[in-house]
Amino acid sequence: MSAPEIDFRPYLGFYATYSSGLANVSVNNEGGLANQSSFGGALSWGISGTHSWRHTKLGLDYSGSLPHYLKNTAFDSISQSFLMGLTHRMSRHVTLSWRNSLGIFSRFHGQPTLESTVPFDPATTYTPVTDFFDNRTEYVSSQLDLMYQKSARLSFDFGGDGFVVKRRSTALYGVLGGGARGDVEYRVSRTATIGVQYSYMHYDFTKIFGGTDLHGAAVNFGKRLTKNAEFSLYGGFYRVESKFVEQVPVDPAIAALLGISTALRVAHSINYVPNASARLSRTFSKGVAYAYAGRTITPGNGLFLTSLADNVGGGYGYSGVRHWAIGIGGGYTRAESLGNIRGGYSSSGGDGSISRALGRNFHLSMDYSLRQYSSPTYDKYNRLVQSAAFGIAWSPGDVPLHIW
Repeated sequence: MSAPEIDFRPYLGFYATYSSGLANVSVNNEGGLANQSSFGGALSWGISGTHSWRHTKLGLDYSGSLPHYLKNTAFDSISQSFLMGLTHRMSRHVTLSWRNSLGIFSRFHGQPTLESTVPFDPATTYTPVTDFFDNRTEYVSSQLDLMYQKSARLSFDFGGDGFVVKRRSTALYGVLGGGARGDVEYRVSRTATIGVQYSYMHYDFTKIFGGTDLHGAAVNFGKRLTKNAEFSLYGGFYRVESKFVEQVPVDPAIAALLGISTALRVAHSINYVPNASARLSRTFSKGVAYAYAGRTITPGNGLFLTSLADNVGGGYGYSGVRHWAIGIGGGYTRAESLGNIRGGYSSSGGDGSISRALGRNFHLSMDYSLRQYSSPTYDKYNRLVQSAAFGIAWSPGDVPLHIW
């Protein structure tokens, strides 16, 4: 899409906060899951923007926060998120692109939104989602692509992916993933492109014997509806081959002989599942709007591992209404675990932010988020999380404060 050149702009904010549904990986005195609420405060900061050279374009979005909870300081921890996209034209027909997503968090706040300063969709790089506990999580995801534009209509792309997720709790699993992919795209008109792609991905989990190999094929379609609006769609399938250790009951005779009721075995499974996604997006001079839906395979959330997930959501962020900036977003994820623990789980929620310029680069800012965890298989997998913030932020510039 046609994206505006946006100057790098820092911000710094101080907020009064309220959070509910605080839960680390532990139980309370009654033996139930922890579930607390607390008032507090937070310091937040960040910078975002784009810059272009003759053959290179850089876009980034960085944000950080340091919350403090008055009721339980054990939940105090720094959170950071960084998105960066770099595109370099090596020659008339060859372009190299590098996309990165990394972060640290203890409380999950939803999938990163589509940013006008970053030249890619964060959903195309792996970000941990549907994390149930307020557990310390660190992740790094990177993609490198080499595109060969053979002609005005025909192009080839070859790329590789890699990501690492580490979780502090010994009760939850981390994951190391990597793979390769390629596609051929043909522009059938000035505004429409079709193509085919193949991908391979491997998940290797920590603290447990198990892993998954994915082979996928899909057909792609992209349509530029206007100068600033685009629709994209792909559909195909995955061959999912997994191996995990599972616990099974033993024969009554063996149980009587050895005094055990269960034993471990390696479970091997092969599934063919749909892989599809659609997205409609539009850029503005100071923001972006988008909507998406899809079905794909994910490495799970540290409790449930390899999972088939359905996703739907959207958002809108704009900073061009004179003194105001607004941002809204929401999504729903429903997943079915194919790994160590079988069953379904889901997460739904939304976020809303608004800011008002006060003059001298200061802004009044408010934010509210809501998230619900549930499961049709496990009754205890049920948790409502809310967060609210109100405060003052400083950010230089003539336009309202950047949201998200």
